[in-house]
Amino acid sequence: MHAEHSAVTRVAAEITRVGVIVPSSNTVLEQELARLAPPGGPVAVHVTRVRVTEISLAANALAQFDTGPMTAAARLLGDARVSAVAWGGTSAGWLGLAHDRALAAALADAAGVPASTPTIALLDECRERGIERIGLLTPYTADVVERITATFAREGVSVAAERHLGRHVNHSFAAAGPDELTAMALECAAGPGGDGLQAFAVFCTNVRGGGPVAARITAAAGLPVLDSCELTLAGALGAVAAATGARPSNTIGES
Repeated sequence: MHAEHSAVTRVAAEITRVGVIVPSSNTVLEQELARLAPPGGPVAVHVTRVRVTEISLAANALAQFDTGPMTAAARLLGDARVSAVAWGGTSAGWLGLAHDRALAAALADAAGVPASTPTIALLDECRERGIERIGLLTPYTADVVERITATFAREGVSVAAERHLGRHVNHSFAAAGPDELTAMALECAAGPGGDGLQAFAVFCTNVRGGGPVAARITAAAGLPVLDSCELTLAGALGAVAAATGARPSNTIGES
């Protein structure tokens, strides 16, 4: 029994555990995290949820992203002794980066480990790769997209072209498929602002835009894809690396 316990402890110590707070009506992110970090690998993902059902600029919809429920969720993930926590939503797009930075600090304090968000990770990735002009692909309504465009502009990233689906019920976002996303990307590239695009950003963690979908978009439109689900995990692993001095994992997006 003692030998078995020692083996389990050793294996647990070798695994990087990431805690992710998932919007309650999101049916894509967990599946994508399982693809990116399959069981038995060096990264284990643990999730909890907070209630999010609608994406709009209405007061009740914005209140879904208050810090209180998020920090309570982070404390629960901290009980699993995760190495980092991540908010698994793109709400900073319409609430602003100051909100996400404050949220990340609050989550880190609650869980006792570094914290990240996919929006922070996306903008960090753009800076690292010198990406200044993107084509934005979202399921959101026009007024939400306007807020996202303004947020990105303040961070030095121009939404030079965009296509959106005009939806506000979060659960419905998951219905966006590869055909629809590829068509949106091609319209971005061919339309006004399409010249000089450096990448597409699938900006929603309830839309499957990574892996084979990203490969399909890249093959059709000739540009890389920055996917919010992949960036959720990559950002968390980057936060672990920054805190420990370890090299960031290079496994994200390989499966």
